[in-house]
Formats: sequence, C-alpha cells, structure tokens
Amino acid sequence: MKEKYLIINAGSSSLKFSLYEMPDNIEIVNGIVEKIGEGDSSYTLKFNGQKIKKSKEILDHECAANVMMEELLQDHFINDISEIAGVGHRILHGGEFYDSSVLIDEEVFENIKSLTKLGPLHHPGELAGISSISKIMPNASQVAVFDTSFHQTMPKENYLYAVPYSWYAENGVRKYGFHGTSHRYITERLKGVYGENVNAIICHIGSGASISCIKNGKCYDTSMGLTPLDGLVMGTRCGSIDPSIIDYISKERGLTIAEINEILNKKSGLLGMCGKNDFRDLTALSNAGDKNASLAIEMLKNSVVKYIAQYYFELEGNVDSIVFTAGMGENGILMREKVVNAISGAIGVELDKEANDNISRFKANQEGIISTPDSNVLVMVVPTNEELMILRDTH
Repeated sequence: MKEKYLIINAGSSSLKFSLYEMPDNIEIVNGIVEKIGEGDSSYTLKFNGQKIKKSKEILDHECAANVMMEELLQDHFINDISEIAGVGHRILHGGEFYDSSVLIDEEVFENIKSLTKLGPLHHPGELAGISSISKIMPNASQVAVFDTSFHQTMPKENYLYAVPYSWYAENGVRKYGFHGTSHRYITERLKGVYGENVNAIICHIGSGASISCIKNGKCYDTSMGLTPLDGLVMGTRCGSIDPSIIDYISKERGLTIAEINEILNKKSGLLGMCGKNDFRDLTALSNAGDKNASLAIEMLKNSVVKYIAQYYFELEGNVDSIVFTAGMGENGILMREKVVNAISGAIGVELDKEANDNISRFKANQEGIISTPDSNVLVMVVPTNEELMILRDTH
C-alpha cells in the first residue's frame, strides 16, 4: 500500500519540507518557507522540474505550516490531510535521551524542549515545527530524527572533556557530535561494501563540517562537541580554538559572551578569514591572488588533515575507506586534492587526479573512487542523503 510522508526541517526563520510516496521513496514535491516573521517572507515549491515562488506575510511557524498545507491541497499533491501517514522532523539535539529516532509524544517533546539550552539556535524553530504540525494534523504520527543519536556509541573516554566531572554529571557537558544522520547514511552505504564491521573516516564537509571515526560499523569518535561549533574550520564557524580567547576578547573589545558566541558561530571560519564562506568564491579569490582566501583554504585543509590523522591512529591504521561527502566534500575538487596530497606520504594513498577532477554534483559522475588502485586506503566521494534517512526512519 502506497503512503505519503512529510519531512520537515525547521530553522529559526525557515521551514523546509518534502512530500514523499512510500515505500518507493518517490519525492512528489519539496519547498521552503523563508524569512518567517521578518516582513518580506516568501515560499518556494519545486515539482516535476517546475519552480513556483510566491511572496506572502508569514508571521510564525504555525502560519508557515498552514501555508505549506494549503499549497499541498490546492495543487492536489494531496486531496486530504489524512493521506499523510507520518511526519518526520530533523532535530538537532537528542542529548543522552536518544540513540535512535523515536515517535514524538508529550515526553519526547518535553525532552527536546529541555535540550534547547544545548541547541538554542535550532531547537526553538524545530519545536515550533512540531507544535504547528500537531495543530494542523492532530492525528498524524510524528517522528524525531536526531543529529546526535548516531554518535551515542562513542566510548566515554572519547566523549568526556577533562573538566570537573560534575559538569558532565549535573550539567550534561560532553561531546555529542552532529551531522549524525549523514554519517549514518554513509556508514550504511559502506556496510553494503565492507560488511557490518567496516572501519572508516567520514568527512562531511559542508558549510557546517564534521569528521567521524567509524570503528566496527559504529561511531567511535567525532569532531563536533557539546555544540556544532567545535572541530573543523567551517563556513562561518571557527571550529576548535583556545577557550581563553573568549575571556581575552571580551575584555579587549568590550563584548559580551553572547556577542562573542554569535561571532564565533556566524562571522568566523572561512567568512571571518576572507569575507566569503562558499568554497567556489574562495577558489576564485585565491586564483585572483587574494592571500587571505588562499590562507583560509590552507587552514580548512589543515583542520581536515588533523582529524583524519587522529582517527587513522585511533583505528590503528585499519581503515577500509576515507569518504568525502556534503557540499564541499562532494563538489570541492581542489579541497579534496589538497587533503589527499597532504596525507599521501603518511597514510600511503595517492590521488587519481583525473577521477577526482571528474566527480562533482554538476558533472557526469557524482560519486566514485579518487585514489589510485595501489593506495593503502580507498578514498571515495559519496553524496549524502540525510532526507532519505529521515524518510526511512519515519516510515
């Protein structure tokens, strides 16, 4: 029996959605409501190669959800709300509550709400999305799919920080990791090749970026920490820094902790270094002689290499594959080349330059092997599909 499922990814001022037919994984329509509550809001629908964009005042997430549902009905993607069998929500933080996706009930909703202190930028919008769907579709089952759940298999020595233990026991201070749905998707793909006990290093390099160490088919370590700010140099996030910088800059520049946190999350990383956070823009600037852009590219490369090296040792050199995925991982030909060349001598991999140059979302090949046959470790590009994982879990 064919059923329709709605996938929701709610941000602080946006609501992305996709409607699927299952069990065939067929996308019927996708869309986004943008600039919610900002006065110049709009929404876009994409289906059958068509794109429709409309401007409309959208005051809050409940209004956004109503607009979404009105369009689904008016354009006959559904004839009745009851056709939607389930709704899946991407949720940033599951804390230590959840190591897998769950049906949302009152207890789950309250647990997500309690974790807003760990996900203040994401959880308000996600909670609003759940509440809005509950009002519009009170009989529909809703599922929470957590970015953190895949990383709950990390051993304690890998997720604890060397701070007073009471900070963990009483305040939940630990490494949680994020992008777990993407890392889980790639791991499942690799299990199809190497079996359940695959060992891999997965490089999810997008505007937000993280690397995971997969040991015996489970997450053993990952680069993001208590929040998505930790780890790699990213598009607008600084990644790992000396925490004393916060106190120092607060005094030097007269900034509050909240202001510094905003800068570290939204105005740092590649953007902070050279004014651009899109790797295509960085490459163009670098080719035109912009020294800061070239420096930013090198800093990104170094941060990726550092985590690959760490996880290579954590796996004692027993690595089946190193995988690049997400925006820059799938399309950043130059970045992949720099990283592979940097690890070449130590790990014993050699870049197949022709293969690497021909893999991108905008080329004939979207995935494939970019290491030479005589390399010690297979290096691959594999497009991620977080939405498919959310859809499957919801189904």
